[in-house]
Amino acid sequence: MAGRGGESSEGMGAPFGAMDDAVESIGSTLDERTTCTELAAFVCRHFCDAAAVDLLPADVPAAQQSRDPELSRVAMAGRSDLLAPWPPHGARPLSVRALDEGHPITASLDLSGLVPRRVMTVPLLAHERLYGVLLAVRQGPAFTDAETTGTHYATRLAAVHLGHSRQHNAVRSTVLSLQRALLAEPGRPHPNIDLATRYLPAGGGTLVGGDWFETVRLHFGRTLLVVGDVMGHGLDAAVDMNAYRSMLRYVASTDLPPHRVLRRLDAAVAENGTRRPATCLLVQVDPARGTAAIAAAGHLPPVVFTGGGTGELLEPMVGPPLGTGIGGYELATRALAPDDTLLMFTDGLVERRGEDIDESLARLAGLRLPPGAAVEAQLDEVLLKLDARHAEDDVAVMAARIRRRHPT
Repeated sequence: MAGRGGESSEGMGAPFGAMDDAVESIGSTLDERTTCTELAAFVCRHFCDAAAVDLLPADVPAAQQSRDPELSRVAMAGRSDLLAPWPPHGARPLSVRALDEGHPITASLDLSGLVPRRVMTVPLLAHERLYGVLLAVRQGPAFTDAETTGTHYATRLAAVHLGHSRQHNAVRSTVLSLQRALLAEPGRPHPNIDLATRYLPAGGGTLVGGDWFETVRLHFGRTLLVVGDVMGHGLDAAVDMNAYRSMLRYVASTDLPPHRVLRRLDAAVAENGTRRPATCLLVQVDPARGTAAIAAAGHLPPVVFTGGGTGELLEPMVGPPLGTGIGGYELATRALAPDDTLLMFTDGLVERRGEDIDESLARLAGLRLPPGAAVEAQLDEVLLKLDARHAEDDVAVMAARIRRRHPT
């Protein structure tokens, strides 16, 4: 990441007055590239004509990171647009300054070009970890001690933000791995149901949430389909999601109808008192009878797409989210033809900022899907038409269809 200033760097003589600017302008996001760009822009505004930041790979162990003050080899790598290859012909030997308990800063005079250039490299060092090196270049007088101190302050600030960014990414990666592991192996439905599922974590810096899905085999060829969403985001939400999923499997194994399963879950979570509230949608599919029994706890309703590709929004009686202890869940039933595709989802699939949820659901139900397409293909078509891969919240979605019986 590189930046360039004007012919004369503004504010070079007053580095301490620039400290407020450093605090306000460096580390505005958790994105590493943005932080490095902000650092380069800051030093160009105050201390130099051009700057570049070279980062070490995030997976380099701390024990293998060199603290040798000869950091110029890292800083100069690939920076021929700023300097000639190091060491430039005619360059004077490096002078090394140690600030803040030995953090090495190197300074030199580059005489390889027509105009002498002053060069300074500063390590991005924080909490005993080296993240990379800042290279600063300018024409004119040597960097003063005050300017060196100001550059070091800004670089150390950027290094702290880089550390926070990598910690955040590590936690998010752990949560994603946990959630993907939990969602990767839902229970298998009976062979008389075709099933397709997708889980899409939201992009950007948002931590993953508690979206999940599950299937439970019941007696007489019936299958219970489940989609849920634990309120909140992060590792705690993912852990609670796993607890809900385990409880659901246990309660559903008693072969209760969906609304009674929700009552049991609600009572158990309310009694425990440590779990976050969650929404949940249960659909018990009976292929032999061609029916779907539906119950919802604060969750968005399912949509059924007919064999012709048109959608219908089902409207079951919706009770309160799980964990309130209120109960009040009711059962609704609907015929389900072999050509119908049942779509269950979390709110990330349809919700859009500033839009009423009824409009969002109407847009989904108004989709036209390819008639006769397989369940996997229909699910992919829904995700594509709703641009689900750029959703602002996590998306968990399940599509199911009764498998046709072929005459023997």
